[in-house]
Amino acid sequence: MRRGSFRDDTVDYAAVGATQAPDLMQYPPERSIPAEQSWRIGSGEARFRSAGEALLSWTAQRGAGLALSDVRPAAGPTYAGVSFDPEGVPVAPSRSESDVRYDADGTPYVAGGTTVRVAGRVGGMRADAELRVIFAVDEPRRIGFAIGTVGDSVVSGEESLMLDWHDNDEVWFTVRAFDAPKAPLHRLFPALTRRRRRALFSGYLRAISPLYTTSA
Repeated sequence: MRRGSFRDDTVDYAAVGATQAPDLMQYPPERSIPAEQSWRIGSGEARFRSAGEALLSWTAQRGAGLALSDVRPAAGPTYAGVSFDPEGVPVAPSRSESDVRYDADGTPYVAGGTTVRVAGRVGGMRADAELRVIFAVDEPRRIGFAIGTVGDSVVSGEESLMLDWHDNDEVWFTVRAFDAPKAPLHRLFPALTRRRRRALFSGYLRAISPLYTTSA
C-alpha cells in the first residue's frame, strides 16, 4: 500500500449525505443523475456478518476492478463522520473510530473521514478518483458507508453502500448514488455517466454476493 503526504481535502460537492435522503430519486442534487438498486443476497446473521466484513474491507471497490492506494485514516482520532437514519435525520455515530482496523495487506478498513485514491476502468470508462468516507455504520443490523468525491474524477458526487439484516432474517444490499458530470464528454453525453454507474453497481454486487437471489 502506497502512502502519500496528508492533505486535509474536502469533498467537491455541496449535498453531503444526500444519498440518505428518502426522495433522492425524485429530487437529486442539482445537475446530478441519481441511481439506486437493492438486492436480496441471502438470510441470517452469518450472511450479514460475512458480507459486512467484506464491505468494510473495500471488497466492493476491488471487485468492481478498482485499485486502491494512498488510504489515509482521518487525522483526528475522534472523527466519526455523520450518520443518518432511514428518514435522513442525522444520528450519533454508532461507534468510536479511534481504533483503526487493517486487512491482511495492511490497508485500513473503511472508517469515517478516511480518504482513498482509486484507479481503474469500469465499463470501458475511466474511474480514477480521490474519495472521502462521509460516514461509516457498524451496527447490529446495519453495516455500510457513504463515500464522496474529493477530486480527479469525471463526475462529482456521492454513493452509499449499505447492508441491512431485516427482522424477517433477509439480508439486503442497497447502493444509492448521485453523479454530476464533470468531464466535457460526460457533460455532453449524460448516458456515459449512467452507463458508468450501472457498471459500478454490477461490480459491487458481484463482489459482495456472486450468487445473489432476488433483485428489487
